[in-house]
Amino acid sequence: MIRIREAAVAGSFYPADATELRGALQRMLDAAPAAAEPAPAALVVPHAGYAYSGPVAASAYARLRRHRQRYRRVLLLGPCHRVPFSGLAVSDADVFRTPLGDVPLDRGAIDSLDHPAVIRFDVAHRTEHSLEVQLPFLQVVLGAFTLVPIVVGDASPETVAAVIDRVWRGPEDLLIVSSDLSHYLGYEQARRRDRGTCLAIESLDGRDIGHSEACGATPLRGLLIAAARRGLRAMTLDLRNSGDTAGSPGDSLSQVVGYGAWIFVEDAPCVAAA
Repeated sequence: MIRIREAAVAGSFYPADATELRGALQRMLDAAPAAAEPAPAALVVPHAGYAYSGPVAASAYARLRRHRQRYRRVLLLGPCHRVPFSGLAVSDADVFRTPLGDVPLDRGAIDSLDHPAVIRFDVAHRTEHSLEVQLPFLQVVLGAFTLVPIVVGDASPETVAAVIDRVWRGPEDLLIVSSDLSHYLGYEQARRRDRGTCLAIESLDGRDIGHSEACGATPLRGLLIAAARRGLRAMTLDLRNSGDTAGSPGDSLSQVVGYGAWIFVEDAPCVAAA
């Protein structure tokens, strides 16, 4: 019997109707600036509801369109928001389901991942949105691919980097880290803090990125370690917050959540955020 991880946030974070969802994704992707960068090896994208962070995430996913034939597998890491645990959690599911269909998991890779910090813990995946909201983007942009989904709990960035190194094989793999940035600061304060995080990502130096800077700080810092080892460069595509995407930027009393999008490529010049 096929084991299915059902969609948990369809209808709240993104549309539950397949036609509506596909249309919303196409509009966001079509609105993203066109570019001719080399094929990304990795992405960092936000994971709020599409009304808030969808356009920011789309700026990264749109870069995959012209390279869609390259990727066969997606390694997807995000933080746990619901259930505290230690280590990195993999799933026993065979497929992750969204309104756009089923995404098959690479069970061979998951079952052979023997790092001591990796645990089988479906509870961490059951209601976690940080991974789920990325899947419809990937289904539209890539078409067919297999998935290695990992929810990161209490772990060190070095441990995350070690796990990444065990599963990140070659150019047919796309690594994605799902993370929002600062939470519930005033608009200008959020811009300053997120700009500092952006500079840290561009320099591949995550030492000053804590959970006040990014809810996915641990997988993000693990990616930065792994990216530095592989000689990758980070390119900033978008840096905004919910005041820009769904609120009122001029309202100094509003509390906002920060969002950013980065791609990691080989031998590419750093591009600073606008």
